[in-house]
Amino acid sequence: MSAVPTVVLVHGTHVSSFSWVGLTAELALRGYRTVAVDLPGHGIDGFYPQSYQAPQDLAALAEEPSPLAAYTLDDYAARVEDVVRRARRHGPVILVGASQGGVTLSRVGNAVPELIDHIVYMAAYCCVDLPSMAAYLAEPENAGSLVHKVTAALAGDPAELGVARVNWRTADPELLDGIRECLAGGFTDEELTRTLNLFQPDEPSAIPMAETRVDAERWGRIPRTYVRFTEDRLIPPALQDRFIAEADRLTPDNPTEVHSVAAPHVGPFYRPECVAVLSDLAQRAATGHH
Repeated sequence: MSAVPTVVLVHGTHVSSFSWVGLTAELALRGYRTVAVDLPGHGIDGFYPQSYQAPQDLAALAEEPSPLAAYTLDDYAARVEDVVRRARRHGPVILVGASQGGVTLSRVGNAVPELIDHIVYMAAYCCVDLPSMAAYLAEPENAGSLVHKVTAALAGDPAELGVARVNWRTADPELLDGIRECLAGGFTDEELTRTLNLFQPDEPSAIPMAETRVDAERWGRIPRTYVRFTEDRLIPPALQDRFIAEADRLTPDNPTEVHSVAAPHVGPFYRPECVAVLSDLAQRAATGHH
């Protein structure tokens, strides 16, 4: 078996494997295998409503059915677990997730801890004391979140569509400024446009409500890292710190390794600080030092 680790990357909500491209290139050029997973209904299997295309039909966009409505967190976890199993045949696995991708990481960590050498939450949800992402949204540590500036761009009713459908292609400058403030603080107009063109409109609305608590005996035995994004206005640093503190109380003998990066929610993930953290973890996995 080769000692070269594989870094498996799990994207967050409304994006895809494309969000990791700059990071995968940097890690590959340092000699590490990388696999950026497309969760079901994302990326190469992504769905873009006809009404989302130019010229947009906003009335139809609020009603057009979505195949993503059928997907659950079980589907997401099964996709990633399959990738982890295949990667583990060739050497150590470092499992990384961003944002909502964290809940998939937790599910997979509970299921197959023996296949994961290190797990990394990058400005990601890590539910410990409370059962789901949604349960944390009303907590005081989330009070600084600007998520409402993103949901202001929703098309249709998530309860009826079965998906949260965000119109990332809106021409409303106020909505775009709100999205930038929440996700991409400091980005220029050009950088924001480039970023939003990597997004897709639909995400299953059931995911935030799914049970995603980590298990101390299974997930809790995997060495873990949390990369804090200190400029994040979607998952505020206070909530990121709560995830870390809860995890450390759950597994006091396996504390979280913490790194802080001065980045907004969308990174980008190929920032040198992020590359350095994952390169170091990959090197340690290759030499057996987790």
